[in-house]
Amino acid sequence: GLSVTLYYEKGLFSYGATRGDGTIGEDITHNLKTIADIPQALPANAPQEAEIRGEIYMAHADFAKLNKQQKAQNQPAFANPRNAAAGSLRQLDATITAQRPLRFFAYAWGQFSAMPADTQAGMIDILRAWGFPINEYFILADNVADLIKHWQKLENQRAQLGYDIDGMVYKINRLDWQARLGFVSRAPRWAIAHKFAAEQATTILKKIDIQVGRTGALTPVARLEPVTVGGVVVSNATLHNEDEIERLDVREGDTVIIQRAGDVIPQIVQVKRDQRTPSAKPYRFPHICPACGAAAINELRSFDKHKVPDKHKDKSKDKNKNKNKNESENESASESKNTGEDVVRRCTNGLSCPAQARERLKHFVSRQAFDIDGLGKKQIDDYWDLGLLRTPIDIFTLAARYRDKPPEIWRYTSGKKDKIGTLKESAEKLFTAIESKKTIPLDRFLFALGIRYVGENTARLLARHYNSIEVLQKAILASANKDEANYEELAGIDGVGEALMDSLIGFFSEKRNRDIIDGLLEVGIVPQALQSQQTDSPIIGKIIVFTGTLEAMTRAEAKARAESMGAKVSSAISAKTDMVVAGEAAGSKLKKAETLGVEVIDEAAWLALIQANDS
Repeated sequence: GLSVTLYYEKGLFSYGATRGDGTIGEDITHNLKTIADIPQALPANAPQEAEIRGEIYMAHADFAKLNKQQKAQNQPAFANPRNAAAGSLRQLDATITAQRPLRFFAYAWGQFSAMPADTQAGMIDILRAWGFPINEYFILADNVADLIKHWQKLENQRAQLGYDIDGMVYKINRLDWQARLGFVSRAPRWAIAHKFAAEQATTILKKIDIQVGRTGALTPVARLEPVTVGGVVVSNATLHNEDEIERLDVREGDTVIIQRAGDVIPQIVQVKRDQRTPSAKPYRFPHICPACGAAAINELRSFDKHKVPDKHKDKSKDKNKNKNKNESENESASESKNTGEDVVRRCTNGLSCPAQARERLKHFVSRQAFDIDGLGKKQIDDYWDLGLLRTPIDIFTLAARYRDKPPEIWRYTSGKKDKIGTLKESAEKLFTAIESKKTIPLDRFLFALGIRYVGENTARLLARHYNSIEVLQKAILASANKDEANYEELAGIDGVGEALMDSLIGFFSEKRNRDIIDGLLEVGIVPQALQSQQTDSPIIGKIIVFTGTLEAMTRAEAKARAESMGAKVSSAISAKTDMVVAGEAAGSKLKKAETLGVEVIDEAAWLALIQANDS
């Protein structure tokens, strides 16, 4: 279905939104008010402010009935209950939503002016008492064995539930423990999903195509004979990279078994070699980029290709060497164990490759980046083909360049080709949407640039540390030019590893990339520094290093607490370090701090600082 959040003020349902990107969602209040499962008011003893989170879904029986009605009215049938539920909630006309058989399960919460319980189970009981539907299979377990037993029970009953699920989520019951464990990016450390086995189907692989991504990665895509898997018609599946094709020994014309990983992403899991035709030949992966004709190679990972101080080349290998690779797009840069090569073959033509430029534009306007309403992947393809867009800068000059041009070029904004007035209106809506996105949080701006290995979490990490694009760019360029202080500062950021440093230095050393950034700033883009969770913390903006063994909390907890108070946590000590928190058996870092004259406090003083801040 679709995750939503419901906000109640003084006991009355005030507004509701989709989960969106986790920070900004879509306002669907008028549609949510038509769903009978959602209470319009809370009891008199409810807190003044209460945010309830849950899932809108459609039961199988209701879905079948809806499709029967669609057929009777000569309307297209919905592919599956999930799409039907999501589409129903996004109707502009709430009367249409009201006619759809939508249901709701409450399972979580957000902001509360006063918490009515101190456990997960207690909060669920409260939500049930307030009239929210709760899934009947919610349980409180005392041990892991009971959880697994319950999971197995549900897996066996999955087909009889009457609605679609893909697994279970286990959560720590005590809310104070949840708070202590905290989050990694947006993923909680106090909850974990346990998925059911993915549904599988058999089909024919008709062809293997190559797509070129924004980082130049050549990704093979299997074109399949359409087949239904888990209620969704699948005609394409990723083959990941050259090594995966070789591992599977998959060939065009093969009969293959596919599944949707996590019930979402189609993938080939097995080739039925006993059904292979004699004419099927091993697939030869191209060594030439299909988009521009340039050579495509498996890069050797080398940290020496940029001008970094020799004595620092190995500094970040100890714990972060490959940490940042997981945050890239599907074009990951995993190294071959035997050769040290990147398993992904990449186009060597860089920004001059049209496929890379087009994909970078799609990434630039994606939901986690600029998220411009009305400018998605399809529109980027259309405007590229029309010659309207080539660089991110072109997006923000569209109005100035084309507002007075013949309106037919804007037919792609709405898909309507017959009414000139409609075309003009659609174009103006797009111009307004673009203008509204000129002010953007710095982390989203960094993510939008498409720097290799810079995912959402890493972008946020860099944004919090440097606070502005100008400061970050200056520091990276200084690092590339053998400035040890800036290089040490970058290497010392907790969570920054060798691969990321290599990528950042390479990106900002390229003049064409700097020109894009300068051009975006010139057309009015304003990357805003991230606001600290606190405004009166004694350590806002300070660089803090933790060393030695802490007894009252884990190192991860201490770092998370410092960051929540507005500090920047580093793993290395330099002249820019403001404070060192030294636990038991602190070694060389403590000595270096003392040599540099950096303020050093013990764990007791750190705890006192936290307590004083909390009070």
